[in-house]
Amino acid sequence: MLRWQIGDVKVTQIVELTTASLGPHLLPQATPEVLGAIPWMHPFVDEHNKLLLSIHSLVVESQDQTIMVDTCIGNDKPRAYPRWNLMQNDFLDRFAAAGFATDQIDTVLCTHMHVDHVGWNTRLVDGAWVPTFERADYLFAEDEWHHWREEEQEYGPVIEDSVQPIFDAGKAVLVQPEHRVTDEVWLEPTPGHTPGHVSIHIASQGEEAVITGDMIHHPCQIRHPDWSSLADFDAHMAAHTRGAFVERYANRPVLIIGTHFAGPTAGRIVADGETYRLDY
Repeated sequence: MLRWQIGDVKVTQIVELTTASLGPHLLPQATPEVLGAIPWMHPFVDEHNKLLLSIHSLVVESQDQTIMVDTCIGNDKPRAYPRWNLMQNDFLDRFAAAGFATDQIDTVLCTHMHVDHVGWNTRLVDGAWVPTFERADYLFAEDEWHHWREEEQEYGPVIEDSVQPIFDAGKAVLVQPEHRVTDEVWLEPTPGHTPGHVSIHIASQGEEAVITGDMIHHPCQIRHPDWSSLADFDAHMAAHTRGAFVERYANRPVLIIGTHFAGPTAGRIVADGETYRLDY
């Protein structure tokens, strides 16, 4: 568990799992040979230089609001990916150990509606999917919701068990891609991975941070922003969004918190010869 302070805003990481098994399915360009040749990459790969990914939530505390950003995979969910199918893990115990209670969350904010970002939106109680964070409003970008109402799902009934029950419970709020949650926390549109994908911008007391979502899956995409994930809805748009993001935040005192970055998870984008790296 890691924590960061951005002005008056606190951010706490709650890890569900870390894996080196997804790399070939996401970024086939990021081979062990390529990653092993990049000196600063070592905290973000395993002992075999395989791409390492963390699946975690980030709890943001801002102006008396407690905001849950992305909710990982979840338990008991039927999933096409065998390692995640009907998974059982101690995520909620880790959440409690970090000092939080489910009824303490005011807002759940999903950067997008992929399987590993909405799972703990709900939990199974007496055979029914109910909101895990019982007091919270769940914010979804309107474009994202409209997309997934029509799109075929690859990993199982993700919308049916992790999103639709939130609407059925009257807890869902559709928002625009630059929606402000507090004066210190707002959405930043970063489309491409999905049509309505958003990142989260934090600014307080002259300090700034951005939570990436899946606009960047892994720090190697800071060096190679043209490397789009096989999971991207629009690879060209994703690369354009990512390249513009890297250029915009390079050499600025803005903390970049990766939604799937393992190791130190966060750092600043700095120039590295003709490209860029994550300075952690």
